[in-house]
Amino acid sequence: MHQQLTLDQVTPKRTFSQNFRLGALLVIVIGLLVLAWVQTDISPLKLYNKRENAFTYLFGDQLGEMEQKEAMRMAERMPRIIAYEESYQDLKQQYGQEKSRAQLRKMADTEADKRVAAMDPAEKEKIVNESYEKTVSEKKGGYFPPETAPAKLESYAAALAETVFIAIWGSLFAFIVAIPVAMFAARNTLELMVQGHGRIQRFIRWVSQFLVRRALDFCRGFNEFVMALIFVAVIGLGPFAGVLALAIHTFGILGKVFSEAIEAIEPGQVEAAKASGANPAQIMAFAVLPQVMPLVVSYSLLRFESNVRSATILGFVGAGGIGFLMFDKLNGYLYREVCTMMIMVIISVTIIDYLCAMLRRRFT
Repeated sequence: MHQQLTLDQVTPKRTFSQNFRLGALLVIVIGLLVLAWVQTDISPLKLYNKRENAFTYLFGDQLGEMEQKEAMRMAERMPRIIAYEESYQDLKQQYGQEKSRAQLRKMADTEADKRVAAMDPAEKEKIVNESYEKTVSEKKGGYFPPETAPAKLESYAAALAETVFIAIWGSLFAFIVAIPVAMFAARNTLELMVQGHGRIQRFIRWVSQFLVRRALDFCRGFNEFVMALIFVAVIGLGPFAGVLALAIHTFGILGKVFSEAIEAIEPGQVEAAKASGANPAQIMAFAVLPQVMPLVVSYSLLRFESNVRSATILGFVGAGGIGFLMFDKLNGYLYREVCTMMIMVIISVTIIDYLCAMLRRRFT
């Protein structure tokens, strides 16, 4: 009869030195976690204590009676301000350089009083109400409810489309360049291109792989935000700077992932193609690429989704897209408009994720 072994009998015994090293490693890890906790000032209670600030920041503050009266006083002055500006511009156009600025202002004051007196009461009330609502909204602040004016939604949609276009071309440029460059970063494809086991051939393969991998490290070593700052300074404001920043950073990431996928392929297909007399280009086209294509497609689509979000942030430094508009609204404290743009970005990313998932299923 076979003796039944217990779990303790089949489990390898660790020596004292192994237990000591494991314990020391555990102490180091716990110490690093505690140090990181202290240095990053993590405090769950802080979130709870500041909950009222978060509510006010998101939904706005409640205006007191004095603030409402002040907003009404500002709104009641708006018809006079509009009439003055219109009168000043008309007089400036009429007299040109004949009158000094002081004379034009004095004449505009008189003309503005006449225009306000002759203004239709319904139109005047409409201007006051619109100005009051705008002033109260600015004083109240908050992100909710979001802006829903059709004209503004149209401008946001155009900026969002530009953001998606930046991500498309940045991802496409990176994808086109990353595939051939990855061949020079993978050991097994280099052995196909530079055949032989001599010292010179090994040296050429080592130098090629080293230089290409360091170039990929350089491209992904800098965040696309930093690269966008550089390109905006070099070529100026606009979406092209964002395309270049995304393309370089994404190229560094895709090149590394593709090269590692190539090195992990099944060598049997490569050997079969080589035995049939195929040249290196044919081997890579018919034995290497088909094996890595599912991962290439999947990760390229994943990076495209990520680049849509990154392109939004690149607009903060002037690289075009909806981020440029969002940054402008943030500086103007127009948080409800920012909220609308954020919602639009989230919806677009969700749609892109769904479409990319459909494409991935076709290649896997």
